[in-house]
Amino acid sequence: MDLAEELAAQQRSISVAEFFEKNKHLLGFDSPTRGIITTIKEAIDNSLDACEEAEVLPDIFVGIKRVDKDVYRIIVEDNGPGIIPKQVPYVFGKLLYGSRFHQIKQSRGQQGIGISAAVMYAQLTTGVPTVVISRTGHKSKAHRFEILIKTEQNEPQVLKDEEIDWDRMHGTRVEIEFKSTLAAKKKLIDYLRYTAVVNPHARIQADIDGEKYTYERAVEQAIVPPKAIAPHPHCIEFGQLKRMADTSKDKVKDFLINGFSRVGEKSADEILGIAKIKPDRKASGLTSDELKVLLDAMQTVQIPPPPASVCLSPIGEESIVQGIDKEYELDFVRSKTRKSQVFSGHPFIVEAAIGYGGKLDGDGPGQLLRFANRVPLLYQQGACVITEAVSGINWKLYNLPQQGLPMGPVLILVHVASTNVPFTSESKDAIAAIPEIQKEITLALQELGRELKNFISRRDKNRQVEERARAVCAILPDIAAKVSEIVEKPVPDVTPLEAQIMRKVVVKKRVNNETGKTEIVINNFTRNAVTLTLYCMSPDNAA
Repeated sequence: MDLAEELAAQQRSISVAEFFEKNKHLLGFDSPTRGIITTIKEAIDNSLDACEEAEVLPDIFVGIKRVDKDVYRIIVEDNGPGIIPKQVPYVFGKLLYGSRFHQIKQSRGQQGIGISAAVMYAQLTTGVPTVVISRTGHKSKAHRFEILIKTEQNEPQVLKDEEIDWDRMHGTRVEIEFKSTLAAKKKLIDYLRYTAVVNPHARIQADIDGEKYTYERAVEQAIVPPKAIAPHPHCIEFGQLKRMADTSKDKVKDFLINGFSRVGEKSADEILGIAKIKPDRKASGLTSDELKVLLDAMQTVQIPPPPASVCLSPIGEESIVQGIDKEYELDFVRSKTRKSQVFSGHPFIVEAAIGYGGKLDGDGPGQLLRFANRVPLLYQQGACVITEAVSGINWKLYNLPQQGLPMGPVLILVHVASTNVPFTSESKDAIAAIPEIQKEITLALQELGRELKNFISRRDKNRQVEERARAVCAILPDIAAKVSEIVEKPVPDVTPLEAQIMRKVVVKKRVNNETGKTEIVINNFTRNAVTLTLYCMSPDNAA
C-alpha cells in the first residue's frame, strides 16, 4: 500500500458532536470555571423561551450542589409548558436539534446546540448521565429520563425512561453533573442578577452550595411572544433561495409573494420584470442561472423592511427602569428604546439605559451591562460592538470623566434585540461590529447622556446653593445676637429665616393662650408642594 492509499484509509467523516467534543471552547466550555456559568445560562435560556412561548410568568429555580471534590450538580427547574416525552431525548441528547433554527423571530436559543452541549460536557468530565424530568399538564404523568450522547452518531442514548409522580403541574427539570469550580461565583451571581434586570417578568430563585438568592419579578404581566416571519428578500442568499425554490409547488410569482416578507403583487411584478422571468413559471423549474438573476433582482428592488413589531419583543423603557430599580438603588435612571432598523435585511432594535449615583462604586470605570435578546453577555467585552460604541462617545460632554469607558458611579445598559444577532462566535459572547447597530447604540446613549448631564448639573447647582445656605445659617444666630445687643431688643427666633434660606418645611406646635388649644403651624419654604403625615404623641395619662 502506497502513502496515498494509507492516507485515504485514515480519512473518515466526523459528526457534529465529535467536532464540538474536541472544540468545546467554541461553545463556552473552555474551562471548568466558565463551564458552570455556560450550563446555567443555556438551561435558563431554554426555560425563559419556553415560558414566554406559553405566555406563562417564568418561575425558575437554580441549584448548585457540590457532590465531590471537583464535581458539582447543576439543577434548573421551570414552570414552563414541558416537553412531550418523545422529544426529550433529542432536545437534550442531539446537537443541532431544535424548533427555532428555521424560524425568523427573536429568541434566546436558536441553533439547538446549547443545552445538549452541556450534556456532552458532563459526559466528557464525569460520565454521569443527565437527568431530565418533564410534564406537559395535570392530565399526564411526568417522565424521568437518564440521557447520554452517542458522539459518533450525534444521537441520544436513553439509559432510563420512566413515569414518576411530580408535584409540578407542568414544567421541566434538568440535573447535570460535571467537573467544575465555583471560583467564578461572583460572575455567576452577576449573571443571575443581570438576567433578572432584563427579564423583570421572571422570578428566579437560586441555591448556590447552600447560599440562597431570590430575584423577585417586578412586572406581573407575561410578555407577548414574538411571531415568526418569512425571510426578507434582502437577507436571502443563493443557497437558501435555491432550496426554497426546489421544494416549492407555486408559480414563481406566488412563490415570491407567499415565501418572502413584505413582497406584494407590485414588488413581485417588479422583481420578475428585472429578472425577465415569466410569472407563471414553476419556481421549482428555474435553473441556477435564472435563480442568480432572480436573486440580484430581489436585492435591487426597494422593499419595505421586515415587520419588527411582529418578530421582535423589546423589553420596553418602563420595564427596563423597573428591572434596574429592582436590583440597584440609584439616584437617576433613564432608558430609551429606539425605533426598529435593518442590517442586511435583518430587523433589530437597540435599547439602552443609564443609571447614576446611589450605591454604585464611584471609583474606577462605570459598569457596562451588555445584552442580546434578553441574555447577558459576560465575556469578550473588548470584542463587542457595544463596548466599541460606548468607548467611542465623548462622555466628558455629559459631565463624566472618561478613560475608554466612562468613570464614576454610572451604570450603562445596552440591549440588542434581533431575529439574527450577529455574534462573533458560536459561544455568543460578543456582537460583531455592524455599522447600523453601532450607530443606533451611539444615538441612544447620546440621548440618555444629555438627560444625565442635566441631572448632574441640577444636582451640583443644588449642592452649591445648599452649601452657601449652610454657611449663612451657621453665622445667622451670632448676627441676630449682635444686632439685638445693638438695638437693645430681645434676640428674635431665626428658625423661620433659616428654614427659608435652607428651603425647608418647618412644623411647630404651640398652645393658643386665648383658647387653650394646641395649634400646629406649618411653613413650607421649599419651591414645591409637599405632602406630610403628622403624628401627635400624647402623654400616657392623657384622657
